[in-house]
Amino acid sequence: MSTAPSRAKIWLALWAVYLLWGSTYLAIRVAVHPSHGHGLPPLMIAGARFTLAGGLMLVCTWHRPAPDGKPDPLGARQWYAAAIIGLALAFGGNGLVSIAEKRIPSGTAAVILATIPILVALIAAALGRERLGATHLVGLVLGFAGVAALVVGTGSGRISVAGTLIVVLAALSWASGSVYSTTAPTVRRPLVATGMQMLCGGIGCFIGAAASGEFAGLHSDEFTLHALLAFTFLVVAGSLVAYTAYVWLLRNAELSLVTTYAFVNPVVAVILGATILSEPFTIRSVIATVAVVIAVIVILRRKPAMTAPDEAIVPAPDEVAV
Repeated sequence: MSTAPSRAKIWLALWAVYLLWGSTYLAIRVAVHPSHGHGLPPLMIAGARFTLAGGLMLVCTWHRPAPDGKPDPLGARQWYAAAIIGLALAFGGNGLVSIAEKRIPSGTAAVILATIPILVALIAAALGRERLGATHLVGLVLGFAGVAALVVGTGSGRISVAGTLIVVLAALSWASGSVYSTTAPTVRRPLVATGMQMLCGGIGCFIGAAASGEFAGLHSDEFTLHALLAFTFLVVAGSLVAYTAYVWLLRNAELSLVTTYAFVNPVVAVILGATILSEPFTIRSVIATVAVVIAVIVILRRKPAMTAPDEAIVPAPDEVAV
């Protein structure tokens, strides 16, 4: 007879998700934009990260039966759905974030990506799946005002408009893939589905890297120790450990508690970026972060939603992990 997990185990897993996913933005920045050297090519590192993590996850989980014991095939239909979701999340989402973090601070990227629940609400409303009430509209306005606060203005505190637009595009891609995933014919085993999507997204990143000339322009001095350590952290801590903790939480903790990572992650990212990389932490940054976090809380109070791309790939029916 199974027993409920202790609160200590639940909070240990939750803090793993808070800290590991929140720190992946810092790790991406270190990998693609180190203080010394050129840094690893962004799409190449995203491709290697997700291909390796997805392959390892599939090897370890594909042979396990579905929880209900019924057939759960990995057929062409399931791989097609996995490819769409993986390309939207890993390639369109994380790959673009890796490119953007060559231009903007990691904390800024995390704050912008925290608006994904807001974008999900808009897309769901556009498709007729959800109605936007007054509370939703307050969250939408507040969230986008926070993003605008990051880029409007002049001086040293101003953020790259190009980098910001790339992250916004990444958020749109992630949100679109998340909405599609709620009705896509994926396999029912979460870890198997995640492995499939990571693998497909990783291959997409590699194709993008080749098309953009990243392999042709690759030099040995880009493989700095800090960049390689950051890459290892992204694969092991971000894609494997934290995601496993997240899936475990979905099965053992209240969903309202699990979804708190959506507004804790950007705060962790901003603090780490400012502390470790000396990224700008201006009044504008504080106002934008607070506005976006409150907006996400407002949206998530209405309905558990999907959030940011940094890590986990496959979404459960009403949320997506970072």
